Amino acid sequence: MTTTVIRTTAPDSTPTGTVPAPATAPAGTAAPSTAIDFRYLSEQDMIAAGVTDMAACVDTMEEMFALLATGDYRMAGANNDSHGAMVTFPDESPFPTMPANTADRRFMAMPAYLGGSFGTTGVKWYGSNKDNRAKGLPRSILMFTLNDTDTGAPLAFMSANLLSAYRTGAVPGVGARHLARPDAEVVGIAGPGVMARTALQAFLVACPGIHTVKVKGRGAASLAAFIDWIGTELPQITTVTVVDELADVVRGSDIVTYCTSGEEGDPSSYPLVKREWVKPGAFLVMPSLCEIDEGMEAADVRKVVDASGLYEAWAEETVGPTHHSIPIIGCKFTDMIEDGRMTRDQMEDIGRIVIGELPGRRDDDEIVLMSVGGMPVEDVAWGTTVYRRALELGIGTPLNLWDTPELA
Repeated sequence: MTTTVIRTTAPDSTPTGTVPAPATAPAGTAAPSTAIDFRYLSEQDMIAAGVTDMAACVDTMEEMFALLATGDYRMAGANNDSHGAMVTFPDESPFPTMPANTADRRFMAMPAYLGGSFGTTGVKWYGSNKDNRAKGLPRSILMFTLNDTDTGAPLAFMSANLLSAYRTGAVPGVGARHLARPDAEVVGIAGPGVMARTALQAFLVACPGIHTVKVKGRGAASLAAFIDWIGTELPQITTVTVVDELADVVRGSDIVTYCTSGEEGDPSSYPLVKREWVKPGAFLVMPSLCEIDEGMEAADVRKVVDASGLYEAWAEETVGPTHHSIPIIGCKFTDMIEDGRMTRDQMEDIGRIVIGELPGRRDDDEIVLMSVGGMPVEDVAWGTTVYRRALELGIGTPLNLWDTPELA
């Protein structure tokens, strides 16, 4: 028996999903088309379709977290929560054409399914090499494929650097919406790069009273570029102060984020947060390397993660203390649970807060530390939203996979 499918998308039309066709067409009717078209979206197409709409991205990530809390999703791995599958290289390559194991030298696939209003499946694929910067390229170059969940047919193949950057920044924004003081005014940032830009945009969506930024960077050029960007893009920020120490990033800040890059391995080398620096009521959200002192480990500092299953998957996939291999602070939480320094129920999922199973901010003085690990369901959520906008607006290049498959 041959099964055929309706064309998944028609050029310049709104998608209705893939419709299973009957095995045999009714008498007197034409057989359904077996053609499959999909849409290519360049970076400029993605911008035109709204990939940089941070307010919409924060709302989309919030909807995604609600689905995570109810279990309407799947990622890779034995527990369906894996970050993805990575290709790395040996420290000493036995072959002349094989890359060496330098920092950020890897390839990675990040697949996921997301239910609810999305109902789509996709995978982000990227290669990363820190030496790209010397060539005028981003450290990582990313593409995203969105698929019809029923047939597996491609819906879109899209540029994903902006997709990934904005969904990454929007997650701290969801955290700030529920866990920062609503009257937050001062943001402290370590690392004035792409993550810092998108996170700051998301903080402004969640807490529009923010007017001051304190920033620490490694070089004058990156700091100047960040300050110029704020002056051009964020007129509501009236004061930007460059600081030299992490303590000054944290002290007096209502919201703190570390967005630095660096080597994993020794947590004592990761950017540190000391309890004595932290203002009562501060919300700290960390999408990159971070270490905390014993004061921040204390039970009265609330520990929140984007999805606990992600960190449990990392703990299963690594050897030894997870925080040594994965420098995200949520991996420190799972190490603390393993060591008996923290109970499992003290690691809270933001999704359960979003749907009201757990409370948001409980009082003005509560200190909250949130970990952001990054998940492929985020790419599926924002990629689906942007793809649907592109179809509505007729943006992108329709491409044909086949009209009739040779191997049906």
